[in-house]
Amino acid sequence: LRGGGPYMMSQFAGGMPPAVFLFLLGVTFAFLMDSQERKGVAPLGRWFAALRRSGYLFAAAFAFRLQLWLFSLGKSPWTDLLRVDILNCMGLALLVFSVMAVFRTVERIRLCAVLGLAVAGVSPLVSGMDWSWAPSVVRNYVVPDHNWFSFFPWAAFVAFGMSAGSILRLLKTDQVPNAMHWFAWGGLAVAFCAWTLSNSPLSIYSNSDFWLNSPALILIKLGVVMMVIAFAYIWNLQTTPSQWSWVRQFGITSLLVYWVHIELVYGRWFSFLKESLTVGQTVFAAIVVILLMLGLSWTRTNWSTVRLWFTPEPAPSRVPGD
Repeated sequence: LRGGGPYMMSQFAGGMPPAVFLFLLGVTFAFLMDSQERKGVAPLGRWFAALRRSGYLFAAAFAFRLQLWLFSLGKSPWTDLLRVDILNCMGLALLVFSVMAVFRTVERIRLCAVLGLAVAGVSPLVSGMDWSWAPSVVRNYVVPDHNWFSFFPWAAFVAFGMSAGSILRLLKTDQVPNAMHWFAWGGLAVAFCAWTLSNSPLSIYSNSDFWLNSPALILIKLGVVMMVIAFAYIWNLQTTPSQWSWVRQFGITSLLVYWVHIELVYGRWFSFLKESLTVGQTVFAAIVVILLMLGLSWTRTNWSTVRLWFTPEPAPSRVPGD
């Protein structure tokens, strides 16, 4: 089935969550920078605040790798601690893009969009360079590879997210719905144009790999991300803050869900199932994992209620003389 269109579409869909994750990281990073600016923090102070966010992501990344390594102790080499996963990519992207904090929010809209295009545009060139001189850990962080979340091209989504987040911070509340319409239609236009270019026989790159370092794939995913965000916003409008929403539920516990699902899907616990399921079993397993993660997310945000379910009621106090 791997040579057919349905499998290719499944690979594209499977590559969308990391893109969404990185894009939304850029949005919240832009929110942080704008918040610091509104508080009157000096450019250097805003930069230090951005660097602290980068340090937090790196700390989470290495804690995550340590947990996975400990859970498979004796079966994984210590070098797995240096594996470049999406959290490592996040930390490096925030470290590099933290300098954007010295600019004003209105300036970051244009600058971050250009940064995103630059990262995507040079990715095939980075792949074609001779990196034999560099240690493997450096190559894993920088050079596009199917096994790692390298800076090129994945960091482009963070830069695009910072541009979008800066736009959102400058909008008034009544302007957001109209902006979401532009996000949806703009995303459709970006994805369609990039898809058309990807099917063109003309290319300025001699070694571009569509599934690895193609700027066209990055822009197609960017367009889809923009449409997904517009959908999530419209969906969220249907519920008040007091009503439950699965979109909001997943959003506020994204790091926890990511952390646990990685152990379930890619860890040693169920490795015996890998590449041994039928299509129907794979779909069923995916649904089960999604429902389990939704349950975990709900438990996390309602822990005080859940804890009461398992706390025995105190025995009635005895009255003296009974």
